[in-house]
Amino acid sequence: VQLQASGGGLVQAGGSLRLSCAASGRSVSHYFMGWLRQAPGKEREFVAGISWSRWNNTYYADSVKGRFTISRDKNTVYLQMNNLKPEDTAVYYCAADSTIGSVPLSWRRYEYWGQGTQVTVSS
Repeated sequence: VQLQASGGGLVQAGGSLRLSCAASGRSVSHYFMGWLRQAPGKEREFVAGISWSRWNNTYYADSVKGRFTISRDKNTVYLQMNNLKPEDTAVYYCAADSTIGSVPLSWRRYEYWGQGTQVTVSS
């Protein structure tokens, strides 16, 4: 599975961005798909995740609840980010885990990774 993340950029606080993650190589409809981020000097952290397409259960870090929305459409996963804050500045990665029923909240659980896209929020 190859993952290609896109959509990052520079935005002012309060603005919005939409990240996309296109999967190729095989269908990821039954994979758990996640967005994680890593700020300079910090550990990579879970941001949002969505279970396989039969259920589409969603999970969010407390810091982004009510502001970010994860969704999926066939082999693409999206992260809509609204009301962005300077503390959201990080490199954002999409990742996939093929273990059915898994809800990987730790970056260590993911099998496949995209290359990362930079999100910078200015105050």
